[in-house]
Amino acid sequence: MMDFIYSLIGTFVDWNVKSLLLFTAVFILTADYIKNRKSASFPPGPRGFPFVGNIFTVDHNRTHESMTQLAREYGDVYSLRMCKVWIVVINGFKVYKEALVNQPYSMERPILPLSNELNNGHGLLLSNGNIWKQQRRFALSTLRNFGLGKKSLEPVILDEFTHCLKDFQSYQGKPFNPRLVVNNAVSNIICSMVFGHRFEYSDEKFRKLIGCFETTLQIQVSMWSWFYNSFPLLARHLPGPHKTVWHIFNSVKDFIKEEIKEHKQNWDPSDQRDYIDSYLNEIQMSKGQPHNTFDEEDLVMCVMDLFVAGTETSSTTLRWAFLYMAKYPEIQAKVQAEIDSVIGQSRQLSTGDRANLPYTDAVIHEVQRISNVVPLSLPYAITKDIQLGGYTVPKGVAVIPNLTSVLYDKNEWETPLTFNPKHFLNEEGKFVKPAAFLPFSVGKRLCPGEGLARMELFLFFTSFMQHFTFSMPAGVKPVMDSNFGITLTPCQYEICATSR
Repeated sequence: MMDFIYSLIGTFVDWNVKSLLLFTAVFILTADYIKNRKSASFPPGPRGFPFVGNIFTVDHNRTHESMTQLAREYGDVYSLRMCKVWIVVINGFKVYKEALVNQPYSMERPILPLSNELNNGHGLLLSNGNIWKQQRRFALSTLRNFGLGKKSLEPVILDEFTHCLKDFQSYQGKPFNPRLVVNNAVSNIICSMVFGHRFEYSDEKFRKLIGCFETTLQIQVSMWSWFYNSFPLLARHLPGPHKTVWHIFNSVKDFIKEEIKEHKQNWDPSDQRDYIDSYLNEIQMSKGQPHNTFDEEDLVMCVMDLFVAGTETSSTTLRWAFLYMAKYPEIQAKVQAEIDSVIGQSRQLSTGDRANLPYTDAVIHEVQRISNVVPLSLPYAITKDIQLGGYTVPKGVAVIPNLTSVLYDKNEWETPLTFNPKHFLNEEGKFVKPAAFLPFSVGKRLCPGEGLARMELFLFFTSFMQHFTFSMPAGVKPVMDSNFGITLTPCQYEICATSR
């Protein structure tokens, strides 16, 4: 009899546990559905799974391509849910311009846990409000004093090229990987303005530091980053790529703090040698002023933003340029012929030569377009409900401007998927720049270093073409595959730079 009673109790308990688990599962699923229901006016998008949303809808190794493909099915304005984070993806030149030009003051940077733990709302790129306004205004005015976008910076760039020239020549036409040397050369330009000096290519500490930028820029837009931003309390205590990001950022911060320490030891307010000197002076001048945002914490983050942004995009574009020249030797030969006819092989060029080198200029711009170095731009957050593409995007939603869809927009480019310098030439062979050429984005968050990047790319690329012919090693074909991150970088490769 007792065995029978125990059996009934066991069965009852067993079913109660199953019922509890079933109820809990149904409750959680229902709560997730209710919490993430979309209004009829919200942009459409693919159906997602409970809790993780559309995180498996996108190929995170080719996110920009996945998002462009989804636009073909759901339109130029559509939505995705990455775990707990809702995002709206905008595609195509028309909508891109509508969002960032026509409604710029409805857009700020999103406050996401991973990036916020790294910069704490400071710096130039991911800050908002008064901090962003003061820091951007100061950075632009100060860097202009040290040559940003001015002809006075030209000798610095050309002098840096002479160092790069010697390094390339040392390989005597044999295969080598240009990544670290090009990164170092481009970085030295912003370093000359920020730190007041350049770094030798043999400086292993510096080479290692700038070599890490690519890794952290990839991790910050990986699947893991979406998980971290949705469940930071859990993810923070788990092993994962975020540990690598923290380690790299801390290494860069320590490097910058050491530079600031050295500046403070020799600082003379009457002799401001570079950006750090000027910022230290601004800290002193702004003390006690209302709404002041100038302190050493912001100095570190601003220098980091300038350091990383001033290195990665231009150096990546140059590495793509070498590959495209090797892939299309007939285009390379035409560039060299134009340079030879205008400048020759011995005279040092200048920015004034650009107007007389329309084909070379067109090739540089086409490299920028097709290499698509910042494929998804940087994210925004909506600060108030807005209308976009016929839909209502509510306050707080993150917006991803798919720059890939603009630079490859079939309505704006004759052959969007083909390397074609004619995109930037009119019928008379003169250089023209289409409105859809927006590699530096557009609107109030336009890249502050556009002038510097344009000067660097022209002087470096044209100088390389003047002195070298680029080709792949014997038996090797150019591989145009890329590594996806905040920047789209070419896979590691070796190339031959033969002196002309």
